[in-house]
Amino acid sequence: MCFYTQIRISTVKYTAIFSGKLQGRIQLPASKSISNRALILNALSNHACNIRNLSDCDDTQVMQQAFTSGKNNIDIRAAGTSMRFLTAYLAQKEGEWVITGSERMKNRPIRILVEALNKLGANIEYLEKTGFPPLKISGKKLQGGNIILDGSVSSQFISALMMIAPSMQEGLTLNLTGEIISKPYIRMTIRMMRDFGIHTDWNGNTIHIEPQVYIPYNYNVENDWSAASYWYEMVALSPEGTEIELPGLFEDSIQGDAGVSGLFKLLGVETRFKKGAVTLFHKESGALTACFQYDFINEPDLAQTFVVTCALKNIPFHFKGLQSLRIKETDRLHALQQEMKKLGYMIDSVNDSELIWSSERCEPLPEAVIETYEDHRMAMAFAPAAIITGKINIRQPLVVTKSYPSFWENLETAGFEIKSSENDGKL
Repeated sequence: MCFYTQIRISTVKYTAIFSGKLQGRIQLPASKSISNRALILNALSNHACNIRNLSDCDDTQVMQQAFTSGKNNIDIRAAGTSMRFLTAYLAQKEGEWVITGSERMKNRPIRILVEALNKLGANIEYLEKTGFPPLKISGKKLQGGNIILDGSVSSQFISALMMIAPSMQEGLTLNLTGEIISKPYIRMTIRMMRDFGIHTDWNGNTIHIEPQVYIPYNYNVENDWSAASYWYEMVALSPEGTEIELPGLFEDSIQGDAGVSGLFKLLGVETRFKKGAVTLFHKESGALTACFQYDFINEPDLAQTFVVTCALKNIPFHFKGLQSLRIKETDRLHALQQEMKKLGYMIDSVNDSELIWSSERCEPLPEAVIETYEDHRMAMAFAPAAIITGKINIRQPLVVTKSYPSFWENLETAGFEIKSSENDGKL
């Protein structure tokens, strides 16, 4: 039997209706992960760089505004990356700062990063609840040194500290404990810091960075492989022979989520690389039909995409390495279970870090409305379900502006009809 948490919110709803054929050339957004790192590295280089193809998403815009507004009170709204990166950056910059965000942001933990910064010489105080934003930061030159950090919570804490490490008097040695999650994002930070002239040593669970000076570097931001994952999903759910072209993606990308191409090959989607673009092609033969088992410890942002795709393709799955999903824009483990029930899929959560679907079904809700929980990836992972169900209703659809502002327009280009209405609060 299915049980649902009743949510009564009157707000805008989009209904995505599939035309029956997916096609087109889709211009993806620039990577916000690269964009936000580039903005911090540019600031550490005295804003002397030219950053091309910068993301136009909400998270990057709030970062830009923090640097250009001239204000000491900074509201980063729901931008988790901006909160972590700016907290570290402001801690080493002379001045007095207050950084805050949305109500959800005020409930996303930041204690590990704040304690690490304070041990390195920073002066950061909590203005409301201990361990959470908003923060008061008295910026100054940091001493640096050796610290121990839990690597199993958020790679963004690690990247935030790494980027400011060259400015510390003693540099920084990070000794990471536990299982390090999202390693590709740490590698991205190292690669980009190298482009800006900084040498980093990463040996096992230890990262060491000597005091150094950033060299300005004109940076070109890649398009977003995480955004591409939703088009892989759409192609996988479409009939054989379907293809979509995605410009601005590269086989040798610095983004960890570029691994989506190999994972979706298991689900029948071939990736054909050419200069400056990829073509996705649905070739069902040889696709996985047995239980899909995978550890998303390095690609947690892909988990929602694969949960929805596998269930709709009737492929049982056992996904691990999802512990960081509890502290994202929402508790993504709970949100996935709740919303997949509405579509008739009973998903189990194990150890606060795994999701399992053993093909158990229940009666789907008629005219179900998918809640997004202020989470952009919930909206984008569920919208492609219309290819199988004919249509799907998404509440608070504009959360996609957090990382992919043109998502709904791109769906219309590719073969969807998008209808907007004011929802009456019913499920």
